[in-house]
Amino acid sequence: MKPVWKFTLIASLGGFLFGFETAVISGAEQIIQKLWQLDPIKHGLTVSISLIGTILGAVVAGRLADRYGRKPILYFVAVLYLLSAIGCAIASLWELFLLFRLFGGIAVGISSVVGPVYTSEIAPANDRGKLTGTFQIMIVTGIFTAYLTNFLFMGETGSWRYMLGIMALPAALFILLLKYIPESPRWLLQHRQIEKAKISFRRLNQPFIQDAPMQLNSAGKINLFQKAYAKPIILAVLLAFFNQMTGINAILYYAPRIFEMAGFSAKLAYLQPIFIGGINLLFTLIGMSIIDRFGRKKLLLSGAVGMFLFLLLAAFGLKGIHSDLLLYYILGFIASFALSQGAVIWVFLAEIFPNEVRAQGSSLGSTTHWLFAAIISWIFPIIVEGSTLGGYYVFLFYAVMVIISFVFVLFMPETKGKSLEEIR
Repeated sequence: MKPVWKFTLIASLGGFLFGFETAVISGAEQIIQKLWQLDPIKHGLTVSISLIGTILGAVVAGRLADRYGRKPILYFVAVLYLLSAIGCAIASLWELFLLFRLFGGIAVGISSVVGPVYTSEIAPANDRGKLTGTFQIMIVTGIFTAYLTNFLFMGETGSWRYMLGIMALPAALFILLLKYIPESPRWLLQHRQIEKAKISFRRLNQPFIQDAPMQLNSAGKINLFQKAYAKPIILAVLLAFFNQMTGINAILYYAPRIFEMAGFSAKLAYLQPIFIGGINLLFTLIGMSIIDRFGRKKLLLSGAVGMFLFLLLAAFGLKGIHSDLLLYYILGFIASFALSQGAVIWVFLAEIFPNEVRAQGSSLGSTTHWLFAAIISWIFPIIVEGSTLGGYYVFLFYAVMVIISFVFVLFMPETKGKSLEEIR
């Protein structure tokens, strides 16, 4: 295995934990709601508190990574994941549970910025899409694993504690393996650590980039919000916004509830998310295998067509029209999302900004992503519990937003095959 692939896989363990943390609550949220007798607002907060932490993490991630380096911050993220898993598993009070879920969210927010940035900075241009996309593959692997363990633990006494606590195992592995990866050579060049950068490039089996120090030596001192960076800011913010307006996170968080709304039994409602996770993983792998061949833009456009169709069908399924086919509609949506938005989002956010503001810019895009994920996830149970047609209206709204996103993607630039220094 090439060194760059080995280091990418290790760094992408943060993506696995990201995905697990994101999806595991779907199996525990109804149990926890009954355990602590939560009203819809507190219940929504219980699910979305992790996303609030994610926003906080994403906000500070760029500056932390620019100041302390990519590798130390990945260590910090791994420790937060471990604390979150153990804390949630042993929490005896709702307030304590919220606190440790918040820690997990902060870890997700930071890793959603630093993981892809680190990988994009160690990857050669011709493989950057696939390598940076490994982070997304690990995310969906984590989601699939969470759905699987939720199903396996279902029915056990204190099952929700096992569901949340098992994340401690991959978190501990992440901590152990991080010592083997090099610091990002581009970050070292930003801080004029030329000799250390040369060592990192050698460990990556890549040539030293001679012109990088002049471009990067003022990183951390440059203000992102200026006219020169207006275009990548707009592109990153809008892509992140439309990513969440598809409703993907609400579907992942509330999958069992959605199927119960359509009349499926509780056991089937927990089993069917496993199919969702499997399809998500399969089509993400397909997307990652073709992203550097077909480019980011074509994947986004083709996926939008599929997402619109299946969201529309799911909306009517929740209205009672062919509700027995809801699983297939959701699977079709997940496949379309994974092949497009899922495959592209973290790759694009990590590469669209110039070297000197990459971490800051990726942080902004990630913050936008998680801000709207939190909003969508918080209001979802309020809407669906407030009206018998709540699910129908929500999915119809998602379908309309996909149409608007299609128009936006038409104006996006293509970045495939370009080095990070060439993307301006």
